[in-house]
Amino acid sequence: MVQLNLCIDIDGTITEAYDWIPRANQYFNANIKPTDVTVYEIHKALGVESEAYEEFYHEYGEVLHEEVSIRKGAKEAINKLYKDHQIHIVTAREDKMRDITLSWFAGNQVPYHNLFLLGSHYKVAKAMELSCDLFLEDRLENALQLAAAGFNVLLMDCHYNQGPLPAGISRVKNWFEVYDYIRSLEADRSKYRIAT
Repeated sequence: MVQLNLCIDIDGTITEAYDWIPRANQYFNANIKPTDVTVYEIHKALGVESEAYEEFYHEYGEVLHEEVSIRKGAKEAINKLYKDHQIHIVTAREDKMRDITLSWFAGNQVPYHNLFLLGSHYKVAKAMELSCDLFLEDRLENALQLAAAGFNVLLMDCHYNQGPLPAGISRVKNWFEVYDYIRSLEADRSKYRIAT
């Protein structure tokens, strides 16, 4: 079996995608539901200015990242994959969220080999540096960039990332599908990008 370099996003991929809604609804006096979140940019889903959302995130960002729940099956799948493959956590979170992020992974007993807080949604350069064989992501724009650069991407299904997908991106509904997909890669080298 070939050891794979798995790059995995956090928010909306390992964590539940909509846990921020109750706190945001209370803060903005809104009443949105997960099905209303059809765009990735939260301020647009809430119908507020980006500056207003930034103020909200500045006040509650750490709490949101601390309280967010893990997607069903993620802990078990990552624990199994960790034994055979390299797990690289690659997130757009800013470095100021490092302690909260480390604490969350420890508390949820999710193992990984490396953690990269990029402070940016641009992940192609890091994927190249890590010789990424498969990238797990929830943001459609990120997935499109990665696929255009030659990376194989699993897109975690969310209301905000719908639409047709080009070659190189496969939609998955949950971590059980993720695990099965990766196990199929172990046996068939032609399915993933072979780093050179």
